[in-house]
Amino acid sequence: MSLKRIFTKKKEFRCNYQDPLLMSKAYETISSWIPDDREIVVLCIGTDRSTGDALGPIIGSFLTEKPLNRLHVYGTLESPVHAVNLVERLQMIAEKHPNAYIIAIDACLGRTTSIGSIIVSPTPLRPGAALKKNLPAVGDAQITGIVNASGDMEYFVLQNTRLHLVMQIAYKISALLIAVDRKQVPILSPDTTAAEN
Repeated sequence: MSLKRIFTKKKEFRCNYQDPLLMSKAYETISSWIPDDREIVVLCIGTDRSTGDALGPIIGSFLTEKPLNRLHVYGTLESPVHAVNLVERLQMIAEKHPNAYIIAIDACLGRTTSIGSIIVSPTPLRPGAALKKNLPAVGDAQITGIVNASGDMEYFVLQNTRLHLVMQIAYKISALLIAVDRKQVPILSPDTTAAEN
C-alpha cells in the first residue's frame, strides 16, 4: 500500500452526471480507496418495482453483461437486493467474499438542485433511509445517484421518477465501475453509454 493512500484523507466526491469531469474525477477518487489485494464486491441495492429505486438493479444488470476481472456483482433486475432480502444477501457475501472491499450502490433523494448528481463517498451506505427503513449499513464505500427531490410522500416520489434520468445515471456509474475493474481511466463522449463499451 502506498504512503499516499495511507496519509490522504478520504473525501466525498459529487458531480452532475452531465459534467464532463465526472468520469475522470470519480475514477481517481474511488480508485485511491480500493486496496490492490482485495476482491471487490459491488452490491446494487433497489427494486425494479419502482422506477427511481431501480437504479441499483439496472447498474447490476449492465455490469453482469460485461466480462469483469475483479468485480463480483450482486443485485440485478432479475435478482434484486432490497429491504426484504438484504440481511440474507449480506450474510452470503460475507461467507463467499470474507475480505472483500464492498461498494454499495443505490438511488437516493436530495435537493431539487442536486437531482442528477452522482455521489462517491468513503462511507457505508444506509439503504432505505429516505423511507425510514431500519436496515444495516452496507459497504466500505458507496456510490449513489440522486434521482428525485426529497420531501413528503417519498415512496411515491420514487415511483414517479423519470426512467430517462435513472438510465443516464446508471450508464455513467456502470462505466465508472467497468473502468475501476479494468484499471483504466474512463473516457466517454456525451453520447456514449456504458452499454456500448
